[in-house]
Amino acid sequence: MKRLFTLHLFALVFLGTQLYAQTDSLKKPVDSTQIKKMNSGLDRVSQLSAERIADSLKRDVLQKQVNALGKGDDTERNRLLLELGALKKKDSLQQVKQVKQIDSLRKFIKGVPVVFNRDTLFYIYAKLGSFSAADRAQAIANRLEKIAGGTTFHTDSLKLSQAESSIDLIYGNNLLLSINEEDAIWAKKDINTLSADVKAAVGKSVINYRDENSLQVIIKEILLTLLVIAVVIGLVYLVNRLFRTLTAKLLKSEGRFKDGIRIKNYQLLDPDRQLWVIGAALSIARWIIIILLIYLALPVLFGIFPFTKDLSENLLAYILGPLKKIGSAIWNYIPDLMTILVLLVVFRYVLRFVRFIKTEVERGKLTIPGFYKDWANPTYQIIRVLILAFMLIVIFPYLPGSDSGVFKGVSVFMGVLFTFGSAGALGNVVAGLVLTYMRAFRIGDRVKIGEVTGDIIEKTLLVTRVRTIQNEVVSIPNSTVMSNHTINYSVEASEKGLIIHTTVTIGYDAPWRQVHQLLIDAALSSDMIEADPKPYVLQTSLDDYYVSYCINAHTKSPNKQALIYSSLHANIQDIFNEAGVEIMSPHYKALRDGNETTIPAAHLPKDYSVPVFRTSTRMENTDPKKTD
Repeated sequence: MKRLFTLHLFALVFLGTQLYAQTDSLKKPVDSTQIKKMNSGLDRVSQLSAERIADSLKRDVLQKQVNALGKGDDTERNRLLLELGALKKKDSLQQVKQVKQIDSLRKFIKGVPVVFNRDTLFYIYAKLGSFSAADRAQAIANRLEKIAGGTTFHTDSLKLSQAESSIDLIYGNNLLLSINEEDAIWAKKDINTLSADVKAAVGKSVINYRDENSLQVIIKEILLTLLVIAVVIGLVYLVNRLFRTLTAKLLKSEGRFKDGIRIKNYQLLDPDRQLWVIGAALSIARWIIIILLIYLALPVLFGIFPFTKDLSENLLAYILGPLKKIGSAIWNYIPDLMTILVLLVVFRYVLRFVRFIKTEVERGKLTIPGFYKDWANPTYQIIRVLILAFMLIVIFPYLPGSDSGVFKGVSVFMGVLFTFGSAGALGNVVAGLVLTYMRAFRIGDRVKIGEVTGDIIEKTLLVTRVRTIQNEVVSIPNSTVMSNHTINYSVEASEKGLIIHTTVTIGYDAPWRQVHQLLIDAALSSDMIEADPKPYVLQTSLDDYYVSYCINAHTKSPNKQALIYSSLHANIQDIFNEAGVEIMSPHYKALRDGNETTIPAAHLPKDYSVPVFRTSTRMENTDPKKTD
């Protein structure tokens, strides 16, 4: 009974020490539910371990009792054997439960590595007594360093010893570590197999440690270090000498760069600047090669000494890591790149087909009812923009980084800037499109837009440019053109002709038929006036002192209105002077005193009779309506 009490007391103590086992080797739990499940699982594993230890001790006691019985105690032997078989069966069931429970905890718990000489020998998951998994790993590493730093080491001195509930690894008289059944279950191995593997790993690691830290190896490593440094210095010297030679040859061949670099008619670089750019490029290349040589030499130097091998691997990873990522990204992007290329080819031929239709319409080979030739190019530009926008939408998902948050944020930001920053410009674009399809004017037409009169020299989506009679170029936003009325002098001039008209006032004493004929003769004598249809005169008003006559004549040169009007006005003056008909505008009053005066006889025929008037020498401007 005393022994059974001792067994139960040991089981309770083991259960208490395992209550929060392995808390130092847990992965970060996700939530409180997982924490509860994990703690419950650990408690269950600890309970099963304690029960198995107690049953194991009890089996040992029963086995000793069976062995102590004599030949005549068959009844007692059978009873003990039955009890012993029941304990073995119970232990098998508990082992299965323990394995399942540990498997369910693997996603929450990771082992603590036992690291010695920069190598991970094995992992520890379970506590042992009052030692946590981390404490066990650190204690084992410290013991290995102690025996590895001794004067001698023999692998034959490493031995495995069977304890009551574990297998111990002993070197000489020193205990290095203990492995129990729970460790074996976590490692998914039999306890004997795990012990043998741990023994082999420890022996190999200690031998490697002693070999790496021997005096001969250290001397060899120092010599290799000096050799690497000498090789790097030699390579740097050769690189400097090579680039000095290249620079000297460059200066000697200065005549080869006398033309510089030209792109058509633009000289991008003159000879001196071209030499400077080449020299700077050589200098940059030299420093890049030198830095690369030194950087690649550092991993070699650090790799010579065992305690700096990790640093060597990190330095290589700084270069090889990004290169591998770039290469992997390029390789993985090839299918998307091929898709983009195919889409570009398809859309390119679609644009070529649309451009072919546009060209045929412009040439007049293809006619579409209700569609004018001058609509072909702007319509093509609109369709081209829509096709390119659709192409961008199709290609966008295949662009690298298109699904990243940064790419989407920048796209939204650019869209907001474009929307709020180009409101006025978009208004002009829309107005330009509307003007195009309104066909209000064409290039070369003489127009009047608001207060501006001149010839259309350029139409864009944003502005319309007009050259005035004074050779001034006025840029008018298309939105302004849309909000003003536009007079087009050229749209009917080629077929029906533009009517040139001007008004003169003649006194009532002049016969109106004579005035009509004189005005028509003046119009026909003017430059660029069409004889057919014949000019005609309209009497627009009957005023107090004179009659207003408006001469109307056709011309097919609307862009030369200033010259036509100037010629018409000059001819009106000459012909009316020749006919002796007085033009009443500007108004003036003449006081006749009997003196003779003549009308200028410029451009008069030789046989033309010039009338003579007698007027005073004083003439003043006045308003006829205010005269007495």
